[in-house]
Amino acid sequence: MVNPRAYLAEAIATYGLVFFGPLSVIVAVSFGEVLTTQSVLFIALAHGGAIALMIYAFGHVSGAHINPAVTIPMMITRKIGITDGIGYIISQLIGAVAAAATLKAILPELGAKVNFGTQGGPSDLINKSVESGFAIEAVLTFFLVLVIFMTAVHKKASPGWHGFTIGGMVFLIHLVAIPLTGASVNPARTFGPALISGFWEFLNYVYVKKAEKEA
Repeated sequence: MVNPRAYLAEAIATYGLVFFGPLSVIVAVSFGEVLTTQSVLFIALAHGGAIALMIYAFGHVSGAHINPAVTIPMMITRKIGITDGIGYIISQLIGAVAAAATLKAILPELGAKVNFGTQGGPSDLINKSVESGFAIEAVLTFFLVLVIFMTAVHKKASPGWHGFTIGGMVFLIHLVAIPLTGASVNPARTFGPALISGFWEFLNYVYVKKAEKEA
């Protein structure tokens, strides 16, 4: 069943994530930090906090997927219809692009230094390995979706804790993966800043180049 209110909720919730998450990256740069323990903690808290708050704000309207990597498994398991699932993904992408465009409008020079929060590629810590980066992202996405299903979807899940636990998982993912891959576990979060900045190297590294190697 087509649900325009849910589409709007997904767009706004994803806007919230892609505004506050990349903004934390921009603010970290304004302090003169490249990548320190403090900056990683700051950015991880911003992403986890944004997710938790958006879930509590919009979860009762749309389920607050905020991520195509969440919506697709929901479609596969028939928790959401195909038509609504496609609507959710389009709304998420629109919200992400709008948020990145907002950051470009209000912080054009400072934001450009970090491509408006676009994630980097596999880092030197993993020898810039495409395979390692892909494996890390796959494992992180698996655990994110697992936590979502077990705390927000499962009928025996404890009520009221899903926002905290999912936000906590997002915080943990960013805490450990920002130095490794940039923590791109959300295609919408990656797509919005990448489109606005024109910086597509992360997508090329993890998705395109891996496909080329396998071809």
